[in-house]
Amino acid sequence: MPVDKRLLAILVCPICKGRLEYEGEADELICRADGLAYPVRDDIPVMLESEARSLSEGE
Repeated sequence: MPVDKRLLAILVCPICKGRLEYEGEADELICRADGLAYPVRDDIPVMLESEARSLSEGE
């Protein structure tokens, strides 16, 4: 299930406070500015820097 658009509108990156994009196939919230992907588990965004993965060059 995709992240609710209203929730996505208020969520920001916990590091830079920038906009996040939802990536449905990977079920992640992406911060392009920091190059991080935050997982969404059981429809709940996990907004912890320790849980984020770094994006590769091509992502």
